[in-house]
Amino acid sequence: MSRHLPPLVALRAFEAVCRLGSIRKAADELGVDHAVVARHVRNLEAYLGVRLVDGGPRGSVPTSEGRRYAGQVALAFDLIGQATDEVRPRARRGEFRIWCVPGLAVRWLMPRLHALQAVVPDREIVLRPTDQAPDLTRGEADLEIRFGERPVPGVRAEALVAPRFFPVASPGFLKGRAPIDTAADLARQPLIHEESREQWRHWLAAAGLDPVPPLDGPRLWYANVAIEAALLGQGLALVNRLQVAPELADGRLKELLHTDIRIGAYTLQADAGRWTEPLLVRIRRWLHQELNAGESLVVT
Repeated sequence: MSRHLPPLVALRAFEAVCRLGSIRKAADELGVDHAVVARHVRNLEAYLGVRLVDGGPRGSVPTSEGRRYAGQVALAFDLIGQATDEVRPRARRGEFRIWCVPGLAVRWLMPRLHALQAVVPDREIVLRPTDQAPDLTRGEADLEIRFGERPVPGVRAEALVAPRFFPVASPGFLKGRAPIDTAADLARQPLIHEESREQWRHWLAAAGLDPVPPLDGPRLWYANVAIEAALLGQGLALVNRLQVAPELADGRLKELLHTDIRIGAYTLQADAGRWTEPLLVRIRRWLHQELNAGESLVVT
C-alpha cells in the first residue's frame, strides 16, 4: 500500500517545536539554524493544508490540530526508535546517555570522561552538553544534570552540590581600573550574563546590595561562553570553582571580593523506576564524590 508521508525532516522539526515550545530551542536540539526549523514547519503546513503552530510572546504554541498531530508523530518516532534499538547490534546498544548543562559539561565533566568511563567500562558514555530537558521516562537520556530541580512525574532528583559562586575577571580587564571592593562597585562594571540577568541579580542581593540597580551587559546564554568572554577581557563573569579551577590556578582569571554565596545546586535527575539500577548507582556515587571534592554537599 502506498503511503503519503511528508518529509521526515519536516516532521522532526515540527515535533521538536511542539515538544519544546520554541523554534529556537528546537533548532538548538536539532543543530540547525532557527530559520531552517521555521521553514520546515511552514513547508509541513503547506503540505497538509492545515495551520499547525502559532507564534506568540510565550513561544510557539501548537493549534488544536497541531497538538493532535504532534502527539501521533511523537508516538511514531518512539516506535521508530524502539525498532532501531531492536535491530541495532548489541555491541552498539551499550550506551549511557548523559545530558548536562553546557558550562559543567564542557569545563568540568569532559576533562574527566576517562575517569567516568572507568566507572562503567561496559558502556559507551554519550555526553550531550545542553540546557534542554530530555524525556527521561521515555529513555531519551539515562541521566540529566541540570542547575536546579525540574519536577517531573515519574522522575526522581537529588542535589549533587551547591557550589560557591563568585565574580571573576581577567588581569587584563582589571589593569588600570579603580579597585573593586564592594558589591556596588561590581554592579557598575560590565557584567557578562548567561540566559538572563537574574543570576547576577540574585548574587548581588545576597552580597548585600539593596536595591540592586538595573543591570547591563551582554547575554551569552551559556556559562562556558560567558567564561570565555571574561578570559578575553570583556567584563566580569559569575562562576563557580567547578567551572574555572584551572584558570584560577594559572592566574588567567582573578576572583573578586572573596565571598561565600551559594545561589543554587547542580541536580541529578533520572527515571524513578531506574533509580536503584547498579549502573546508575555507580555513576551517581562517582558524581557525588568528584563534584564535592572541595565543595559542601547540599543537604536535602
